[in-house]
Amino acid sequence: MNYSFHLKGLDCASCAEKIERAVEKMPDVTNVSVNFAQSSIQFATSPEKLIAVEEKITQVEPDVTLINKNAATKSSSAANSTSTDEKSATSPLIKIIGIFLALVIMHFIALPKIVTIVLYAILYLVIGWPVLAKAFSNLRRGQVFDENFLMSIATLGAFSIQEFPEAVAVMLFYELGEYFQDLAVDNSRKSIQAALQLRPEIAHLQNNGQLSDVKPENILVGQQLKVLPGEKIPLDGKIIAAGALIDTAPLTGESVPRFFQAGDEVLAGMVNTNAPFSMEVTKDDQHSTASKILELVENATSQKAPAEKFITKFARIYTPIVVAFAAILGIVPPLFFAQPWSEWIYRALTFLVISCPCALVISVPLSFFAGIGAASKNGVLIKGSHFLENLAQTKTILFDKTGTLTKGNFALTKIVSSEPEKLLQLAASLEVHSTHPVGKVLVAENKAPLLPMTEVEEKIGFGLTANYQGTEILVGKQALLTDRKIETPTVDQTGTIIFVAQDNIYQGYFVIQDEIKPEANAALSELKKMGIKKIILLTGDTQQVAESIQKQVPLDEIHSQLLPQDKVAVLEETLAKSDTSVAFVGDGLNDAPVLARADVGISMGGLGSDAAIEASDVVLMEDQLTRLPVAIQIAQKTMRIVKENIIFALVVKFIVLILGAFGIVSMGLAVFADVGVTLIAVLNALRALKK
Repeated sequence: MNYSFHLKGLDCASCAEKIERAVEKMPDVTNVSVNFAQSSIQFATSPEKLIAVEEKITQVEPDVTLINKNAATKSSSAANSTSTDEKSATSPLIKIIGIFLALVIMHFIALPKIVTIVLYAILYLVIGWPVLAKAFSNLRRGQVFDENFLMSIATLGAFSIQEFPEAVAVMLFYELGEYFQDLAVDNSRKSIQAALQLRPEIAHLQNNGQLSDVKPENILVGQQLKVLPGEKIPLDGKIIAAGALIDTAPLTGESVPRFFQAGDEVLAGMVNTNAPFSMEVTKDDQHSTASKILELVENATSQKAPAEKFITKFARIYTPIVVAFAAILGIVPPLFFAQPWSEWIYRALTFLVISCPCALVISVPLSFFAGIGAASKNGVLIKGSHFLENLAQTKTILFDKTGTLTKGNFALTKIVSSEPEKLLQLAASLEVHSTHPVGKVLVAENKAPLLPMTEVEEKIGFGLTANYQGTEILVGKQALLTDRKIETPTVDQTGTIIFVAQDNIYQGYFVIQDEIKPEANAALSELKKMGIKKIILLTGDTQQVAESIQKQVPLDEIHSQLLPQDKVAVLEETLAKSDTSVAFVGDGLNDAPVLARADVGISMGGLGSDAAIEASDVVLMEDQLTRLPVAIQIAQKTMRIVKENIIFALVVKFIVLILGAFGIVSMGLAVFADVGVTLIAVLNALRALKK
């Protein structure tokens, strides 16, 4: 079973990494992912192993507790914790200010040496005891090379070489940095959660003309709600009275409100913009569109991108190496070159202080989380960080035709037969057994009674066969008839051609045409401007239809008359030739094999489509191709921010490490630089939240 829990008390990125690593090593526990940005853990295991997982987490981090996400609603827990958080947030700041004032006073007052040492020791323990205690606790469990260990060694070392003010100041700067870092990360989390706040806390339940305020999770399917102007729709349902002008932007990113009539479906998260309306609930809170979106976004960062995995591995290797270099720096010059011990130990301790990789470990996952949040705010669901990274690297996109580049609203434009009405009746009687959109057009156009068909069989990608009064009926592509050695005429028509044969004799054909989407040309042109090098069309339709589409939109290649397996073959060939990610855009249901095989499967699912959400890696929540350039733009921006943070953090650390080794940077400035890099990286990560 898959489990998802909140990690209460998770306040550092390295702690998150340690928990993930420890739980991953447990037998019968798989798919482990700890999300520091959300303070959550996901894993798959049997119910019997849950207690063992909880014990392992407590063993690794005693201050972290596992809490079931469903134990309480987010809103109530947030409300209960706000005042407490505000009170607790001020206490470390008061302590930091007090220690700082004490340091300033001691700097200007001359005291006996022993008194000075004792006072500095007291100040050091007051400000640094939590760090020392955690470092010692981790050391007992065999966990070294985290920030607590590094700071403890650095400051105790400073005490050993009688740099008492420096030791206290470094610990003070560290605690101040941790305070601001926690504040920045907490605000980042709140900003991201606020952007994804789709559900209202209260719904107005209608009962015999009376309104009562009820939590959405307590409302049942079939009950009626009143939605007032300016309010978010709490659950999926349909309008049962007068229509309303509704803002769909929270779900689709579409800026222009749409008018919904009585009987139209509305979704949780949309906003009523003008007059009150009544609605009947069709999905409970657990199955509403808003809940699905929130669940997908929350779970998205469990699928970690290569950049995130790299940072985790990098931090694991980088810190021990820096500690080793620090040891060499502190020992070799005094031992072999007669240099003063105190000076080189001080440089080595400064070297240690700057080695903490917090800026990277915190900001990179936070950037991905913010990017996924920004995408969902703009009507795009990205189901994992690694899909976002692949999307940013995409240079080739393959498109399905029907329902993707075209509207999928087929129209019968021509019947070629000596008896057109009889031909339509015959074809419709067979097509009524199919779900194909082209067949539905023939069924809708037929006005005659349907004929009884037996032994109906659908040949995927070709058409249908059946038995009627002892004769075999064939309705489908030209290849279906050709395979039976039935001669058919050459048709020079743009559109989908459906041939009909009875008892191995050709009877006639239909021409069915589909309109191209009005935004298709602009969307594909925008993709070209964004650096997409190749746009390819895959269709089961004729070469003529493919060529007519190519005349209207910028396509680099067209592949026509493809069966589902042929589409996969073309994709495989494209993947083999491409050195970057390849995306496929389809309708989310008929193209499931191609969507699954592509580096990024993108479905034009439309709102609330379960099939689309299940079938693909990225879902455009509104059937609008204009959402695709937006999705790629957000992905590219997020990856730019990730790279900026990685380069910025590494360059600054490298410079300060070099300066520290040469004795140019003090230990206090090293801490300040480390804290500054982390804060800047976190703030930069938040830019991904904005389109």
